Amino acid sequence: MSSEERKNLYLAGIGVSHSIAPPMHNHISASLSLPSTFTNVECPTVESVMELFRAPSFAGGVVTMPYKQSIMSHLDELDPLCTMLGACNNVYLTPQGKLRGTNTDWRGIKGCLLEGEKSAGKVGQGRGKPALIIGAGGASRAAVYAVCVELGCAEVYIVNRDEGEVNALLADTKAYTSTSSPSPGLTSQAPKIRHVTSVTQASELATPFYVVGTVPDFEPQAPSELLCRDILISFLDRDEKGVLLDMCFKPRNTRILKMGREKGWSVVDGTGVIGHQIKEQWRLWAGAGEEGRKQVPQEEAWEILRREAESSRAINF
Repeated sequence: MSSEERKNLYLAGIGVSHSIAPPMHNHISASLSLPSTFTNVECPTVESVMELFRAPSFAGGVVTMPYKQSIMSHLDELDPLCTMLGACNNVYLTPQGKLRGTNTDWRGIKGCLLEGEKSAGKVGQGRGKPALIIGAGGASRAAVYAVCVELGCAEVYIVNRDEGEVNALLADTKAYTSTSSPSPGLTSQAPKIRHVTSVTQASELATPFYVVGTVPDFEPQAPSELLCRDILISFLDRDEKGVLLDMCFKPRNTRILKMGREKGWSVVDGTGVIGHQIKEQWRLWAGAGEEGRKQVPQEEAWEILRREAESSRAINF
């Protein structure tokens, strides 16, 4: 990272022009005395993402929708966690100059859910209870991992309009049975995942403590989308309340968050997912915090992130 040739960090995907992350990351770079600049780049194809990442000036990248799964086959290496989750949101250079993919999304999800627990005065109450994930795309893999492996949920309900996506998610989570996996929290049992397909089915299930949205914010229109909304409402309407996080933050106050807030849940917006990943991201990109190297200025970075979140017209509407 000290090389002048490697000085570009990217957020690559579709719909990233609104991101509030660059000021925070650029402050971190300056604090670490590194010649790097973090920018958002709209990439219409996964090949256009790889053009950025293969350039000599590449120093690290965040991958977002819709490329968290498709980019994996284009990289030189995948770390064990990335392979196990079946999704990549972070790419860094190995000492040999290889492009390696990993997943740090789960850290952001876990951090936000713990934050919600604390603000609600319910620390530790989610362990052993079910969780609900909205969506079954690339981001859902990290969400399942966070609630099952890191937060101890015994079962995960999936609400998603496409059954094929849910089946693919079920197949990916079988890897959680590996006793040689990188997380000490894994057990010999795969997480129990249930696709909830009706309000009647939902009424027979226990109330989830954690709810995580992993899909873009849009008004449901198709019958399958309206059904997913009704299933979610049936869970949120219950007397028992937990923590609701929506990873989407355009807009910052999404339909799901509005719904959860109105129904008395402890809600956390998706901007915090960014902040809870920075320590690990910068360790991978630049060795920050390792022996003899500067630490990421986390308090300053969080302050900048919160300021950008509050002031951004692109996400506050």
